[in-house]
Amino acid sequence: YQRRVHGTKQNAKNMKGVALLLCVLSVLSDDISHKYEEGDSVKVWANKVGPFNNPLETYEFFSLPFCRPTGDEVNQKSSSLGEALNGDELIEHTKIQIKFRHDVKSKLCTQPITGEEAKQLYDAILEQYWYQFYVDDLPLWATIGKVVIDKETQKPVPYIYLHQHFSLGYNGNRVVIANLTVEGEAPIPLEGGNLEFTYSAVWEPSTISYEQRFRRYLDNQFFEHKIHWFSIFNSFMMVIFLAGLVATILSRTLKADYQRYSREKDDLYEEDKEFTEDSGWKQVHADVFRVPPYPSLFCALVGTGLQLVFMAFVIVFISIASVIYASRGALLTYCIVGWASTSYIAGYYSGATFSDFSSIAPVYKGQWIQTMLYTAGVFPGTCVLVTFLMNFVAWAKHSSQAIPFGTMVVVLLIWGFAAFPLVIFGTMVGRHRRRDGKDVPRVSQIPRLIPEKQWFLSRSVFLVCGGILPFGSIFIELYFVFTSFWNYKFYYVYGFLLLVFVILILVTICVSIVSTYFLLSAEDHRWVWTSFGLSASTAAYMFLYAVYFFYYKTKMSGVLMTTLYFGYMALFSFGFGIMTGSVGYVAAKMFVTRIYRNVKID
Repeated sequence: YQRRVHGTKQNAKNMKGVALLLCVLSVLSDDISHKYEEGDSVKVWANKVGPFNNPLETYEFFSLPFCRPTGDEVNQKSSSLGEALNGDELIEHTKIQIKFRHDVKSKLCTQPITGEEAKQLYDAILEQYWYQFYVDDLPLWATIGKVVIDKETQKPVPYIYLHQHFSLGYNGNRVVIANLTVEGEAPIPLEGGNLEFTYSAVWEPSTISYEQRFRRYLDNQFFEHKIHWFSIFNSFMMVIFLAGLVATILSRTLKADYQRYSREKDDLYEEDKEFTEDSGWKQVHADVFRVPPYPSLFCALVGTGLQLVFMAFVIVFISIASVIYASRGALLTYCIVGWASTSYIAGYYSGATFSDFSSIAPVYKGQWIQTMLYTAGVFPGTCVLVTFLMNFVAWAKHSSQAIPFGTMVVVLLIWGFAAFPLVIFGTMVGRHRRRDGKDVPRVSQIPRLIPEKQWFLSRSVFLVCGGILPFGSIFIELYFVFTSFWNYKFYYVYGFLLLVFVILILVTICVSIVSTYFLLSAEDHRWVWTSFGLSASTAAYMFLYAVYFFYYKTKMSGVLMTTLYFGYMALFSFGFGIMTGSVGYVAAKMFVTRIYRNVKID
């Protein structure tokens, strides 16, 4: 009897284990592996709804009266960090029951609406509201209705679509095609009433492989247009021209100066005596390595900019190697994780730059903590401040673009436990890079007066004009990037983006070197902030282009959309400016160090 009871208990445990295993396999069969057996449930996830002309003005799908799930039917999908930042909030549409490879046509629900809800639908259709579903991680879009002009009154009459038709394709045990069409329009009962919603699904076999199923979402004609190739060629020719200009300066002008400076007076030829006068850039040799104003802030910006350059290369390479556009929020997740994991670079280069400055002016040695805090806080602090202001507007409008409090806490923890410690460690290593006093430039006690010069050699002209050529090298690519982000297109030509990014860096380097040479030739030794600022001015032109794009290339409107657009463009331009400014400064520093190292100073 005891053996029988023990056997019964053991069988019960085995049955529970089998049941648990089947449950796990059923979950793995769809949400993770994307593999189905015939008759398995294929879930439909409702994401968001909003005006078509305002891509970021989105709201929860069930904020409109669309057969809302009730009670235990609500099943919200957990969001990744990138999805939460992107405003994706997936809720299972439990009333739509679709089985793998089983056609269906069924009633969705009878939705009673009040007069207030009817007015809400009325306004939504007039504003061309669209919504987004996901089936097996494949996106689907549809509009909620259409506007018909009444022939008698000539007034717009909104009609709502009551039927949703899913056209699904399968290859083996995987979903490879998902389309959504809407039909069955009906006028909205403005004083309230009932709406009969229905749906249907049809399955068809397909030869499209699972790995290529996202290809149909890509706009090849737009991104692979001939003008895209022409822009690359045009930018490449600009690099050749600027490189030739830099080579001319280095090979002719500077070489001639070196030859004159290296000769001893007794060895000069008689006919060369009239050329023994120092040129302009040599006369500022005692001031050219002077520590710039606000050294701690400058070091923090340089370190952060070089971090962003490295992070951009890493993310672009990852995007080329993987299908990043196929995953919701993947790009934002990579940006956050990449920024945090590369914070050591920001700390190291800010500490190293500060070490160079403090070796020249020991009075600044006590400011290394300030430099470290600036490095850890200036860029992320600015991003948090601007994001909070945008979030405040999104909260007020009840938009799904409002970042949840939990997500903000996660980002703060990433900064506190990953980015900040790496910045501290990098700064400590960087500031001790210089172990002795060798190769420390000498700087005069009293700054040299800067003579008057022609207007086109003033620093303000360099700052205004320095960003024109770098912006010109990326102008066409910016159009494709902005169009993909603000006009519902998947950006996938990361090979083009890599080429343009390399060209941008090369153009920025050349412009910075040439501008620094002309500035020093005018006997103006304030090249440090100037080289950073003229290279960072590319971001100002980028932001001005964003303003033009908003008013002339889109139909965006409203407080929420305007705030989000200019907020994100300001953050993007700010980071871009720090990045290009750092590249320009590093190039100018290498140039200045090289030319003054080879000059014999009397």
